[in-house]
Amino acid sequence: MASDPEDPEDAGYPLLTPLTAEEWGDDEYAAVGALMGIPGEDVPRAGSGDARDPLNFDIIGVLARHPKMARKFLGYNAFLLQQGELPLRLRELAVLRLAYARRSSFFWGEHEKIAKAGGLSDTDIFRLTRGNAEFDGVDRLVLEATDELLDRGRATPTTWRRMVDELGTHQAMELIFVVGTYGMLAMACDTWQLTAPPGGAALPD
Repeated sequence: MASDPEDPEDAGYPLLTPLTAEEWGDDEYAAVGALMGIPGEDVPRAGSGDARDPLNFDIIGVLARHPKMARKFLGYNAFLLQQGELPLRLRELAVLRLAYARRSSFFWGEHEKIAKAGGLSDTDIFRLTRGNAEFDGVDRLVLEATDELLDRGRATPTTWRRMVDELGTHQAMELIFVVGTYGMLAMACDTWQLTAPPGGAALPD
């Protein structure tokens, strides 16, 4: 069957767009406040030009279309991002591997810069697209565990024990939740056909 050139799925148009400046209200600001750890009234106003202006973050503007759900989810996500014990480098290794495996151009573009801030070099990022053989130690363990979680929906008992031995129980638990959470976000954002941020790195072939 021929594809319909007017079909948004074929054209790659976003199926759910971020809120415009005029659409932000108290509930939406409260949702973003849960991520920032501040009251909604202290969140920079949409269109203010502040570095934390919600209009700067498409994913926030899309999630805020369901402000009650976004408030709960972003509060949880704030813990993983800001209070979790898993080091930023290891978290972003897992997120980039997930983005590459799931072919999520949005999440690759979103997280490539974050990964570099967490200590990953351009060489590290290139190597993770080629498998795990060029990594060792805890980096390789995290990549192998991420692969198992994505492929099997769970880590094997052997991998879990290695995670606990090398990362500790808290970080091992968080790694599973990072992969699960960002897998869910990638599923949502790729369904909505969100585009990578301007200047974001392109998903490697």
